[in-house]
Amino acid sequence: MSRIAGMFDRLRPEGRAALIPFVTAGDPSPDVTVSLMHGFVAAGADLIELGVPFSDPIADGPVIQRATERALARGVMLRDVLTMVRRFREQDQDTPVVLMGYLNPIEVMGYRAFADAAAEAGVDGVLIVDVPPEEGGDLVSLLRAHDLDLVYLLAPTSDAERIDRIGALATGFVYYVSVKGVTGSGHLDVDAVATKLTEIRGRLDLPVGVGFGIKDAADAGAVAGLADAVIVGSAIVGRIEDLAASQASGERIVETVGAFVADLRAAIDAARRH
Repeated sequence: MSRIAGMFDRLRPEGRAALIPFVTAGDPSPDVTVSLMHGFVAAGADLIELGVPFSDPIADGPVIQRATERALARGVMLRDVLTMVRRFREQDQDTPVVLMGYLNPIEVMGYRAFADAAAEAGVDGVLIVDVPPEEGGDLVSLLRAHDLDLVYLLAPTSDAERIDRIGALATGFVYYVSVKGVTGSGHLDVDAVATKLTEIRGRLDLPVGVGFGIKDAADAGAVAGLADAVIVGSAIVGRIEDLAASQASGERIVETVGAFVADLRAAIDAARRH
């Protein structure tokens, strides 16, 4: 059983939704990323989504785009991200890590080399935004052969055929984009999310995480009553950006962001108890 499946199996009988924070690898600096990852876990994260910097992040809004630009300016590449995961695994063998990114860096590295290196580093799953299920081909086969979970996006516009297609390929969990548009945009409509999750769950058996519109603890609590996982990205990355701009130390960034993640955890657990 994968770490991701084991995590959801552990939380399910407790009636708890998973908390999945996102951070762009290398932002605010490469030496802070691993500390942030450990800080997330200490604050109650169940899985970490680690963004791989790429020059054209088409699914991401301005907050994460700027984080990607900062990481690229510091020379952070895919191999560096895998090194960060490897360093994280030196102290944490339990918390699942999913890489979120785009196909180009993987193509540059080579599909087999990436699959080998990701599995060796301790990556648990991969979400490649610009690889739809129809076009995975050899890469999907290699990832499966290395027991790496394949996480796919579903959107408010995903119809029954698309849900079925993704349900046939996805493993670990599926990521439901709660708003139309890029990360950090739009207003969270909880009723619309509830309706769509009912449709999705009627067509596939995997856990469903919800992200893209969750800005604070109140949003996290609202989604926790519906979803198997709450995914928070731009709200975290924006705080990192503000702290770095104020020249906060890495230790201060980890502490402050960790406090925000702990607030998310408390709201999620409170919502699931009622």
